[in-house]
Amino acid sequence: MKKKLGKGLYVMTLATALVLGNICERNVFAAEHNKQEMFQAMDSATTVNGVADFGKGNASVCIYGNEGQTLKGKKFYVYQLFEAENAVGGESINYTFHPRYQNALKKVVGAKLSKPMESVTEYMVIDYIQTLNTNKTEGSDTVQPVEGRYSKLRYFIEELRDEIKAQGVYGDKVHVADVKENNSVEIKGLVYGYYIVDEVTDVEGDHSAASLCMVNTANPNVDINIKSDYPIVEKKIQEDDRREEIGKEGWNDIGDFEIGQTVPYKFTSTVPNMNGYNAYYFAWHDIMDPALTFQPDTVSVVIRESKGSKEYKLKAEEFKVNTNPGNDETFQVEIADLKAIVDREFNRKNEQKENVYGQEIVLRYDAVLNDRASEDTGRPGFENDVKLEFSNNPDSDGKGSTGETPWDTVVCFTYKLNGLKTNNHDKVLADAKFRLYSDADCTEEVYVKKVEKGYIVINRDSVGGTDHTGGNAPENATEIVSDQNGVFTIYGLDGGIYWLKETDAPAGYRPILDPIKIDVIPTFTENRNVYVKGDGATEKALVKLEFEVYMKQFLSGVFEENTLKLETDVQDGEGNLVVVNQIGMKLPGTGSYMMLIIMTAGAVLSIYALKRRGKDF
Repeated sequence: MKKKLGKGLYVMTLATALVLGNICERNVFAAEHNKQEMFQAMDSATTVNGVADFGKGNASVCIYGNEGQTLKGKKFYVYQLFEAENAVGGESINYTFHPRYQNALKKVVGAKLSKPMESVTEYMVIDYIQTLNTNKTEGSDTVQPVEGRYSKLRYFIEELRDEIKAQGVYGDKVHVADVKENNSVEIKGLVYGYYIVDEVTDVEGDHSAASLCMVNTANPNVDINIKSDYPIVEKKIQEDDRREEIGKEGWNDIGDFEIGQTVPYKFTSTVPNMNGYNAYYFAWHDIMDPALTFQPDTVSVVIRESKGSKEYKLKAEEFKVNTNPGNDETFQVEIADLKAIVDREFNRKNEQKENVYGQEIVLRYDAVLNDRASEDTGRPGFENDVKLEFSNNPDSDGKGSTGETPWDTVVCFTYKLNGLKTNNHDKVLADAKFRLYSDADCTEEVYVKKVEKGYIVINRDSVGGTDHTGGNAPENATEIVSDQNGVFTIYGLDGGIYWLKETDAPAGYRPILDPIKIDVIPTFTENRNVYVKGDGATEKALVKLEFEVYMKQFLSGVFEENTLKLETDVQDGEGNLVVVNQIGMKLPGTGSYMMLIIMTAGAVLSIYALKRRGKDF
């Protein structure tokens, strides 16, 4: 989706009061100034070590970014509305028009005073702005409290900025190529004056939001805090195995599952500072692999205080799930006005009508690993991506300009078992029958269904149960049968232990008595909370795959137990198992003087790692 750029406006008040000293009244019109000088583009500077120097004077403006939100890549316009002159003792300050912006000032103030622009004087403009100052202080050295983001001053500056642009007047441009160690940018080499600093672009390709304009007096130096605040989104998948080892109840970036199993996902964000906005659009965009089936009815959205016990679950009518959003996306979840909900449920507003934000917002939903996963076991896995779209233009009503976070990706895997049934003379055996179980007592069957290429697991989540328990046996569940080539392949296995039990041997062979224990052992990267899109195709996510088999043999009246490692292929996510029945010999005849020799009869299981004769036998 093409990223929409927005900008907004944060109004800080005058750092010093707009005191009318012995100002010599001016009524200078645009006609008295050089038109070319007024409308030409002004200077441009790029930061070096966090400093942009215009070399015009001794004043400076230092902009501080929010914690964790870099200013690098941003662009600002700097407009000097007034020139400022301090009294020798610092007890007073005098403002005079900057000729470049006086027409815009006169037009906007004239409309407020219901006067034609030509009759508006410098005094009138300064007096009007002074009426918007609710924190009046005297002197050039006095710290001036900032005006609120819903103040009359904020809206006036917003309107003025728009008029300046409409008149085609430019300001000095600052490109932020780098920042200081404390994530600040210094704009130096300015003359003393009253300035608007307007953020005009987002940080391309990164989390970003436009700031409200900042306005203050530089005489000589002023510090301002940028108010562009943006949310981030973190996506996690919940692994069903080894949760204690993973921590956080298994929530991380990597998981593995059976086909048919429920795959839990969640998005976590922090509610950004929405002060200055009338409304705030908030929407998650999700793209999932075709091997994952989204479950719309499982979507839930909860907002909770980071400190405190209050939690609010959004009602169904407070968000919208769009399952056909276009742009190759699987679904979107939209909140038309997050600000209205948070302000209502977590009302912490101060006298300036500014609320305290920073609550956690969590979206939960489930998907199901479907049959298409059988086409791509092992690497590269099945990715699921999310990005967040959010309001980033405080000037708008929340429906206009939006910003977007980068995509965040998680991945899951599934595996397969290639089986080959032979006798101990390498003859392949057809019609051997097996069932798969999740427990050693073989009471919890892992259902499978027949497909052209083999058998696909049906996890019990799909039949009303929970993973390997409960639910109803599906009508299409079947036994596993070796084909004419002795082959049987089981697709869609999870990491963990299975038990393969022969329920019926080929004609002329005795069934194997003890089930075969098969442990599917994937090894993932140690840092399961950092996944980069595409890493599923490499060893950076799924490092290796092992299949370990435990068997119990009964030979000549003696039990033998062995643990073997199967040949595996991590890229294809497979392990290769050969099940061998020894041939049964005829029992001896009677009426002979020979010693009665009873040969071992029946089937003896021999399981070993054997290189396949072909990729799938």
